[in-house]
Amino acid sequence: MDVNQFDFYLPEELIAQTPLKDRAASRLLTLDRATGKVEHHQFTELIHYLEPGDLIVLNDTRVIPARLYGVKADTGAKVEVLLLKQEEDDVWEALVKPARKLKVGTVISFGDELKAVVTEEQDMGGRLLRFEYEGIFQEILDRLGEMPLPPYIKEQLEDRERYQTVYAKHEGSAAAPTAGLHFTEELLSDIEKKGVRIAPITLHVGLGTFRPMSVDKVEEHVMHAEYFEISEESAVLINETKRQGGRIIAIGTTSSRTLESAAGKFGGSEIQACSGWTDIFIFPGYEFKLVDALITNFHLPKSTLVMLVSALAGRDNIMKAYEEAVREKYRFFSFGDAMFIYDSTFYSK
Repeated sequence: MDVNQFDFYLPEELIAQTPLKDRAASRLLTLDRATGKVEHHQFTELIHYLEPGDLIVLNDTRVIPARLYGVKADTGAKVEVLLLKQEEDDVWEALVKPARKLKVGTVISFGDELKAVVTEEQDMGGRLLRFEYEGIFQEILDRLGEMPLPPYIKEQLEDRERYQTVYAKHEGSAAAPTAGLHFTEELLSDIEKKGVRIAPITLHVGLGTFRPMSVDKVEEHVMHAEYFEISEESAVLINETKRQGGRIIAIGTTSSRTLESAAGKFGGSEIQACSGWTDIFIFPGYEFKLVDALITNFHLPKSTLVMLVSALAGRDNIMKAYEEAVREKYRFFSFGDAMFIYDSTFYSK
């Protein structure tokens, strides 16, 4: 399957640079994967598409201020570091710039209270860094680090919390699960009052978010592993919903990948509490085992995320919906508008 099949025209001005003041004020494009029908709404109208017995599954990961700016200790040359994954106590996997000048043994200084030593070189700008400091690392990171906004966002973020979901809990992500940025506590409360249950799971977003595909054939791409957890309580809710004939509605591609990883681990629609690493890559041809519907943002052309939503809704449906979103000037990517992919025939089956 050619990667170019997932390309589309996107005017640069449609890339959202700042979040809306009201999280739930974004637009919502609904796509019925059974018919291909597209409709346009406000995000708060999502509640009209939800039914008692549905289960919303959301990713409660919390983004850390993972971008650091420092200098090479020997030359004073500027260095940018993006923390991706904690390997052990003080060792982190990171993306660095300029990578070619950061060899094993290089010392990077981030001021008087934090230093890092390059201990291993990896592909595509990746490095293992061992940090040296006094005190509590997370507190130092909170002082020195910046939120790791994607490279297509050029504007400064005034409020760090706008790159966190209102339900963010477990620290560890290098990027936000952006589909969840649209929810407010009030909207979640209204959803629960309608008889829709909510189950949190965790996937710490890592390297795959930042690396573009470097292959021509979809099947040749390898995803970077990310850590996930599903609690006993959430596993019970997921299994009960499936047994009772309700829908599993994933909030974002990260929740989808976590659910489908668990389904693959246990070989069916019944799962158990679990944790571990997943490198699942979902593209057309994949048959979803748990996810019935998906709330997601609008993604980059030729990205693994466009391929995932195409696997759920069909490539032709997604490409047509994206073309319409461009015509209607929807806002794209992390701070952009949302899409709800559902099957209108689900409850009539």
